[in-house]
Amino acid sequence: MDMLLLSIVIVLFAFMMGITVYIAGKRTSTTEDFMVAGRDTHPYIMAMSYGATFISTAAIVGFGGIAGQYGMGILWLVFCNILIGVFIAFVLFGKRTRKMGKNIGALTFPEFLSKRFDSKFLQYFSGLIIFLGMPLYAAVVLIGAARFVETTLLVDFQLALVGMAVIIAFYVIYGGIKGVMYTDAVQGTIMFFGMIFLLGFTYYSLGGVTTAHQSLTNIAYLVPESARAFGCNGWTEFPTFGSQLWWYLVSTIIMGVGIGVLAQPQLIVRFMTVKSDKELHRGVLMGGVFIFVITGSAYVTGSLSNVYFLRETGQIAVQVAQNNIDSIIPIFINMALPEWFTYLFMLTLLSAVMSTLSAQFHVQGTALGRDIYETIFGKKEENSVLITRIGILIAVLIALVLAFILPGSIVAQGTSLFMGICAAAFLPAFACSIFWKRTNKAGVIVGMILGTFTSLFWLLFVYAKTAGGLGLVTLLTGQTSILTQPWSIMDPLVIAVPIALISTIIVSLCTKPPSKELVEKSFNGI
Repeated sequence: MDMLLLSIVIVLFAFMMGITVYIAGKRTSTTEDFMVAGRDTHPYIMAMSYGATFISTAAIVGFGGIAGQYGMGILWLVFCNILIGVFIAFVLFGKRTRKMGKNIGALTFPEFLSKRFDSKFLQYFSGLIIFLGMPLYAAVVLIGAARFVETTLLVDFQLALVGMAVIIAFYVIYGGIKGVMYTDAVQGTIMFFGMIFLLGFTYYSLGGVTTAHQSLTNIAYLVPESARAFGCNGWTEFPTFGSQLWWYLVSTIIMGVGIGVLAQPQLIVRFMTVKSDKELHRGVLMGGVFIFVITGSAYVTGSLSNVYFLRETGQIAVQVAQNNIDSIIPIFINMALPEWFTYLFMLTLLSAVMSTLSAQFHVQGTALGRDIYETIFGKKEENSVLITRIGILIAVLIALVLAFILPGSIVAQGTSLFMGICAAAFLPAFACSIFWKRTNKAGVIVGMILGTFTSLFWLLFVYAKTAGGLGLVTLLTGQTSILTQPWSIMDPLVIAVPIALISTIIVSLCTKPPSKELVEKSFNGI
């Protein structure tokens, strides 16, 4: 390692983050500043913060590793991310969320649901789902970055985990959501240019776009028998229709992440940080380009790494990574790219993990402090910031513990599962709350409870990929699932979201409508 170059890179990065956090801290003085950035965020900061929070090491390392193992079929996720995660999210959901959030004075997503339907239960129940479920997502993001630091700097994996968690916790606790969003904007910019260089250099080293893709097509015969039996036909072909890999790719990866993004609390709250629809409109193009570059570059590079590894080592990517697909991208970066870029790319991955984790820790802290503690115990709002900071610290500790005990090749799967749970629990309630005036408290409560527990039941007893791994269904039945295919390979989202949506609609229609005053207040100006 070139210690001088490495030191310069790290010092410059730390200086930029330090200045950014200091400015954010100085501009954070009220609860509204700490929770929703005073509702006057610049569109560039909002768009970059949204994109950087959405795209983490899970996308670059985890899903890049999936692409290295199974190919470019995952590129459909890029399309879904842009269409659903940016355009539909900003234009259809974002505008209504911003206006309604301001009308009812909501500072968090659970509080948004609570005030929209006049239900304290919705606030603390949603807060519990966030606080208990999000640590899995935070842990896998931490793992993704720590794996890269481990292979690049030869730093102990556990030391890398602790170091990053401590740094992120400091600036989230100090600067609140302004600290999160300001640093997100800087980190997102670094990510953008880092991934452009990565993709360009990958194509250059493999002889150009056409040659690289043709070479990848030509080695389809090297797909391992286990992957072929799973449904993989090559790295440039979509999996066999109806196969286990097809269901995993479509229902868990593409739908789980592509649709689940609409119900991510840490992203929803971004819409409440801007002062007008104009900022959201400006953010669509910036957010779309950002997502396209970051995710597209990671997935293409992951797939093409097979060509590089075969040429240099005589093995395909999953063999070089010794079956730990979370190591494919880090190993490729260290083997294929110039040493100076390895250090700069370290900043890209650090930016990805810090931007996503800071948002996760912030929303977990607000969930524990404002949505659970204050709602249940009726404490005064003056203590919101202090209690939220304590919640952030607890969230960091839980994520660290999980990161130590989770198995390998978990990054992409953990991300998809959390987004799927959020979609089942929150998406029907969130969509109905901003689009359908007839939705009432009873309908949302029933839908949220059914969606949550249907998703958990499917994960524990039906979806073989998780049920078998967790072992409860095996202990009780001796099998990895209580149902056979295709049910056992369908992601919980496919079942739980329709159940939650249908139950929300039916119960709302069969029970007393919400008060006219509450509806008029919520939909004022929408």
